[in-house]
Amino acid sequence: MSWSPCPDPTLGDPETVDAIETLIIPRAVDLGGLEVRRALPSTKRQMVGPFIFFDQMGPAEFLTDQGIDVRPHPHINLATVTYLFEGRIRHRDSLGTDREIEPGAVNWMKAGRGIVHSERTDEERCRQGQRLFGLQTWVALPEAQEEDDPAFVHHGAEALPIIEEGGVKARLIAGAAFGARSPLATASETLCADIQLDPGARFAVEPSVTERALYTISGEIEVAGHSFAPAQLLVLSPGDQILVRARSAARIMLFGGEPMDGPRWIWWNFVSSRKERIEQAQEEWRRGRFDTVPGDEADFIPLPETNTKPRRALGGVFYP
Repeated sequence: MSWSPCPDPTLGDPETVDAIETLIIPRAVDLGGLEVRRALPSTKRQMVGPFIFFDQMGPAEFLTDQGIDVRPHPHINLATVTYLFEGRIRHRDSLGTDREIEPGAVNWMKAGRGIVHSERTDEERCRQGQRLFGLQTWVALPEAQEEDDPAFVHHGAEALPIIEEGGVKARLIAGAAFGARSPLATASETLCADIQLDPGARFAVEPSVTERALYTISGEIEVAGHSFAPAQLLVLSPGDQILVRARSAARIMLFGGEPMDGPRWIWWNFVSSRKERIEQAQEEWRRGRFDTVPGDEADFIPLPETNTKPRRALGGVFYP
């Protein structure tokens, strides 16, 4: 990534116009007062670097005695990355972690061989009401790390680098960009940044990682002569420097990384390089063999009763 100026794209010039490989417009689904837009996985593209799941949560306004209530549920062979713009969520897991997620901070929960967690609105905030807006993403783990011990890492907003120049403000959540590096230790080469732009501001997305994408949070941006509104996922063409310009005050997420070491399988909350591992996790959850969340043992989300099979997830690399 660089703040240095680069030439404006010229509409009709294939070297500049072919900046976008895939455009995904996620469908909004209302989950009990919380609108969720799932950009990944989609039929057009399932992965960008290690990112295999990308949800926008909200924005939602919870009145008094309202909030989110995601009961304990399991994950395997992935890491969750939770990042909020507004509001707070109480995270508890089977490691004994009990932490409130705040705006601008990052929570990295490595499931490894298996973890269980819940996400709820704290009782006090539930009484007061709050506005909630954020992202929940999953990253696949390299095959050699899939069965590692589970772990939880939190970095507060004050620990994440902020770079400001020329009407662009970037908070680096993961990876290296803009001459800085996030303190978050990821399992593979991963990039994630929260970028705010003043009207007319611009920056260049460098090919620092092979697979890159932009997700529009608010405002309107221009890439290669085309405009994009909020809640759109732009998978960028690999290998080129790509200019992003703000047509209004805007906020976007830049994320991606290196291609995974093979395809992944995904079903419900399970991700793995091995289809049979997902089938094993299904049986373990059905039989109650996962660890429980301390203080939250009695409640859980049951295994979905469905005939759907694990789906194969691919990024920009073809795997036989």
